[in-house]
Amino acid sequence: MTDQDPWLGQPSGDQDIDGWAPPGVDTTMPHSARVYDYWLGGKTNFAVDRAMGAAVEQAIPTIATMARENRKFLGRAVRYLTAEAGMRQFLDIGTGIPTEGNVHEIAQQIAPEARVVYVDNDPIVLAHARALMVSGDMGRTAYIHADVRDAKQILTHPTLTEILDLNQPVGLVMVAVMMLVPDHDDPWGKAATLRDALPSGSYLALSHHGVEFNPEAMAGNVAAAAQGGVTLVPRTKEDVARFFGDWELVEPGIVPVMAWHPDGGPPADPDAAYLWSGVARKP
Repeated sequence: MTDQDPWLGQPSGDQDIDGWAPPGVDTTMPHSARVYDYWLGGKTNFAVDRAMGAAVEQAIPTIATMARENRKFLGRAVRYLTAEAGMRQFLDIGTGIPTEGNVHEIAQQIAPEARVVYVDNDPIVLAHARALMVSGDMGRTAYIHADVRDAKQILTHPTLTEILDLNQPVGLVMVAVMMLVPDHDDPWGKAATLRDALPSGSYLALSHHGVEFNPEAMAGNVAAAAQGGVTLVPRTKEDVARFFGDWELVEPGIVPVMAWHPDGGPPADPDAAYLWSGVARKP
C-alpha cells in the first residue's frame, strides 16, 4: 500500500465508521455492497446502509440468514471449481466488501497458484481490496474498479489481461450481482459478452434472487431497495437460466442456493433462502 491508500484512514475496532469514508464514497445513499456487509455482520457500512438493510428486513425478516446462505454457496462453488473442475484462474464480478471466505482465500488454499481478479463499482470495496486482497507467494490477486454493465471495459482492462490468460479456462463468478441490473440494461447481454470471451472448459457460478419463492416478500424487498435508490430485480428460474446461455449445467442444475452441493446433507427447507443458483461449464 501507499500513503494515498484511502483504507489507511479507516476507523478500527469499535470506532464509529459513520464519520469516515474514503474519497468518492457517498454516505448519503445506500450501496448494495455495504447493505450486504451489514447483513453479514460486517462493520464497513454506514447509517444509510443499515437503514435500508433494516427496511428490507421488514419485508423479509430472514434476509440476513439468506445473505449468509448465499455466501456459503460462493464458498462451495469455488471449492468445486478449484478442487473438482481444476480451475486455476477466476474472475469475480460484483465482489462486495471482503469478508471471511473470499474467492482467492478459498481457491489458493486448494491451489496456491490460483489467480483471481475481482470487480466491483463501490469505492469502499476498492479501499478494502487494496488493503486485504494481496497476492500470495505463488498465486496473484487483483481488483478492477468497474461496473458489470460495462463488460467490454472489464475484459480489456490491463489488470485483467495481466493477471488472467483468457486463452485458458476461467471460473467466472457472478454471485448476487445480476439482480442489480434492470432489464432495460440487458443483463443477459452483459453476461453473454463475458461468457463469449472465455474459452471452452470455463465455468460460470451464479446466484440470483428468485421471485417464485415468496412473491409478496420479494415485492416488499424491491420497494425497500427502491426507496434507497437501489435497483433490485428478482427473476424467475427461467430468466435466471438465461444467464448460463448454452453452457452445460453441473448437477443438480439450477436449484435453490441452499440445495447446491450442500455440506452435511440436504437442508430441511431448501426454499428458505430466496435465491436460485447454479454452476455451468462451457462446452
